[in-house]
Amino acid sequence: MNGKVTTARTKLERGRSALGPALELVHTGRAPTRAVLTSELGVTRATAGAVAAELEALGLIRVDSSPGSAAGSQGRPSHRLSVQERGPVALAAQVHGDGYRAALVGLGGRIVATAPSCVTVMADPAQVLGEVVEAGARLLRETGLRCVGAGLAVPSAVAEPDGTALNPLHIAWPPGAPVRDIFAACVRDAGIEGPAFTGNDVNLTALAEHRHGAGRGAQHLLCVATGHRGVGGALVLDGRLHSGSSGLALEVGHLTVNAEGRPCHCGGRGCLDVETDPLAFLVTAGRRPGPEESLLKQAGALLRNEYEDAGVRRASETLIDRLGLGLAGLVNILNPDRIILGGLHRDLLDADPERLRAVVADRSLWGRSGSVPILPCTLDHNSLVGAAELAWQPVLDDPLAALA
Repeated sequence: MNGKVTTARTKLERGRSALGPALELVHTGRAPTRAVLTSELGVTRATAGAVAAELEALGLIRVDSSPGSAAGSQGRPSHRLSVQERGPVALAAQVHGDGYRAALVGLGGRIVATAPSCVTVMADPAQVLGEVVEAGARLLRETGLRCVGAGLAVPSAVAEPDGTALNPLHIAWPPGAPVRDIFAACVRDAGIEGPAFTGNDVNLTALAEHRHGAGRGAQHLLCVATGHRGVGGALVLDGRLHSGSSGLALEVGHLTVNAEGRPCHCGGRGCLDVETDPLAFLVTAGRRPGPEESLLKQAGALLRNEYEDAGVRRASETLIDRLGLGLAGLVNILNPDRIILGGLHRDLLDADPERLRAVVADRSLWGRSGSVPILPCTLDHNSLVGAAELAWQPVLDDPLAALA
């Protein structure tokens, strides 16, 4: 009798320990059916069924026990698994040089609702974060959805373990602002349940794209993006962000790509940050930036709509050559198996993919024989989705404990 009880308890514990991995498989789209879930988890069909049923009972996924069969297929189709559309959400917030925005993000990286963005970032981080959290709180009240936690993306390196923004770029916040503590306090004051997290915006872009976008399936994913001003980079290794010993890894914006180039706010000259961002493109193309919309939108529109203009094309080629030089150096150091580009860099890749890939291959140690796929980011609002991933992580680690 005791043996049977022990066996039953062991099966129960095994099933519970599989909840997190199972949820992550559904969350990232890697287990669309119960049959795939069974195979990926390496468990019996009965255990996979029990795990899926438990996740459904928690309101996290939906199990379709009678999916339609594909034409010409034989046998009974496996139960289909999908995220629960009316399930819990994470509050995601993003601050950048041209404003800030709040959103609710469900499992699967789905943006459920967004608040209108604000275009003025005040010098007091507490005021900004209080407003963006309140916007998110209104969304929660309007939708009536449960919140598992909150995540914030900021245009700054975020030092660990303190959660301070060491050098907020292109916003007037003081260096070393305790953004994680401020954000967590705003979340608590708004009556929002769950933990609060903060991260660098490009790091969170990479995390979102790795789980739900162009980086899915990569083992060593390098992301480089322009943002609204400046250039950032991130590296995802085996599904986890590589943030270094104190959260400050992959400050790729300060690689020198033009020794005689523009002065950079870091004290150097000719960095990626000032040679390949939207302002650099506008200036190189001989265009005066206007005040009516963000530099990123102005540069992207110029590249897409006036590429046949000789000055715009030359500016594009100049920035592609500088970006390619920086990417080649990163390839030599990091040996990624995929590179994804965001912001204006994505538009530069679309404009002349062969030129960029040729520059990277020609300046890499292994040349074309060791070439790395270079792809555009595919998610809309990927920094917001990445901020939500921070809040979803405790649920992915242990759904029962996180939702208790």
